[in-house]
Amino acid sequence: MYRRMPIHEPFLPNLSPSELLAHASEVFGPRGLATKLEVSTKTIARWEKSPAGISRARQLALREVLREFPTLQGEGEFTFIDLFAGIGGIRAGIAAAGGRCVYTSEWNPWARRTYAANFGADEPIAGDVTKVDAAEIPDHDLLAAGFPCQPFSIAGVSKKNALGRPHGFDCTTQGTLFFDVARIIAAKRPKAFLLENVKNLISHDGGNTFKVIRETLGGLGYRISWRVLDARSFVPQHRERILIVGFREDTGFSLEDVVLPSDGPKLSTILHPEDGSEPSQSPYTFGQEGKVQAKYGLFVELWRYLKGYAEKHRKAGNGFGFGLVDGASIARTLSARYYKDGSEILVRRGSGRTPRRLTPRECARLMGFPDSFKIPVSDTQAYKQFGNTVVVPLIAAVATQIRPHLLQLKQYERDGVLQLPLTRRA
Repeated sequence: MYRRMPIHEPFLPNLSPSELLAHASEVFGPRGLATKLEVSTKTIARWEKSPAGISRARQLALREVLREFPTLQGEGEFTFIDLFAGIGGIRAGIAAAGGRCVYTSEWNPWARRTYAANFGADEPIAGDVTKVDAAEIPDHDLLAAGFPCQPFSIAGVSKKNALGRPHGFDCTTQGTLFFDVARIIAAKRPKAFLLENVKNLISHDGGNTFKVIRETLGGLGYRISWRVLDARSFVPQHRERILIVGFREDTGFSLEDVVLPSDGPKLSTILHPEDGSEPSQSPYTFGQEGKVQAKYGLFVELWRYLKGYAEKHRKAGNGFGFGLVDGASIARTLSARYYKDGSEILVRRGSGRTPRRLTPRECARLMGFPDSFKIPVSDTQAYKQFGNTVVVPLIAAVATQIRPHLLQLKQYERDGVLQLPLTRRA
């Protein structure tokens, strides 16, 4: 396997045309690569048989698309820690910008299994962050944390209200975990932090929750910037999340400077083509044509129920119901409940057939992970994990914006000269 390069790297190593093609096919898959290069899958297959036929211009194009995708292992220009790490989506994004992870914390055993499979089984992963002594955490430049969002999400709040359970900071099992992040920031004083959560964090409890978060972080002496970003610029999924970045020094950093692509991809770039242009990916697809396994199709009874449920709410004037998609679509937000019935994203399969769920591999692609990302858990666990993770290229874009500010502060540590702010606005 060829080593992925971070997206800020101006050039890839001197790979041969066949190595470039193999590397790009591994990252994007043959069909995804064909879409990015605006060629047919037959052209990709022809190049695989005869790499000498790849023109100089196409080789440059291959290098360019490879630079778009994050590496899973950072170069070490700056260090970071990964709290509430899940399966490593935030880590992969920050590593893409040149970061090197020096500490990981994640309590869920199934997520830890996936994380270890992709980032090294020999690397110790700390468990419950509430039991972590900050003194045991190594010094680092950037603290990253996707602290649990369920206490603040629209779905999570609605469910807890219906059950008469507390949410937000009143949820003692998850809502107060933000204060453990603040505790570690206060103890370690990293140069910066990057926090991620659901969009509803801003409006939860009439804005009081977010007010407490801002005041807490500001009270630690950090200058913060926040912005809601939609990952549909990078993947075919409408997924809005709030990113909060804080710097210990006033470097002029602003999340408003993060530039998002104006035209994102469609679902055709992540769906199994089922036409032989993509190799079979067991256990998700089979045969020479790479057909999706029958188990991902909905049972007739479940499909009948979902249609009836949607019709009931349509008549009541509600927006609840399934989301039926095809290759030209942008999906709804993939959630951790996807394993239950898949209703939020159901793929059309033609007349006379019930729709199907995404396979776990398609879910991985929908979150911006390469096909080389290992999925060592059951489908149920995989659906939960990908529904809970972040969109890797979005984090990479934010981390790339953070990087020069961190490097400037590291330079300041070395020579005592600080030229701030790095950017100024009119």
